[in-house]
Amino acid sequence: MKATNSKTPNAYSADCPTRQILDRVGDKWAVLILLLVRDEPMRFNALRRTIEGISQKMLSQVLKSLERDGLIRRRAIATVPVTVEYSITPLGATLADAVDPLREWAERNLKEVLNAQRRYDAARKDMAA
Repeated sequence: MKATNSKTPNAYSADCPTRQILDRVGDKWAVLILLLVRDEPMRFNALRRTIEGISQKMLSQVLKSLERDGLIRRRAIATVPVTVEYSITPLGATLADAVDPLREWAERNLKEVLNAQRRYDAARKDMAA
């Protein structure tokens, strides 16, 4: 698909800003965060406890990126120490609604994908022997 002019988005073009958005959509941490805060605001530490395997640094970076993109909102609550919670924006909710079917597909097809990987790996191992 070619752009008809320089103002028409074309994700296949190397300099198209659409790719930045697709990078966010393709980031597993961003997707998981969006899906978690879709239903209710969450604090930083609650997100970190819920999303197994994410480091504090990575969580912080992804939250900042999502906030910059207008997908989540950061709210500091005047407590001692300060409490920070994250909630989804209307724009973020539209993205969460779009990516949640991908999560559902992955959960529904997990066994089939794992079986395909095992078959592939076994065939490669046999070819190498």
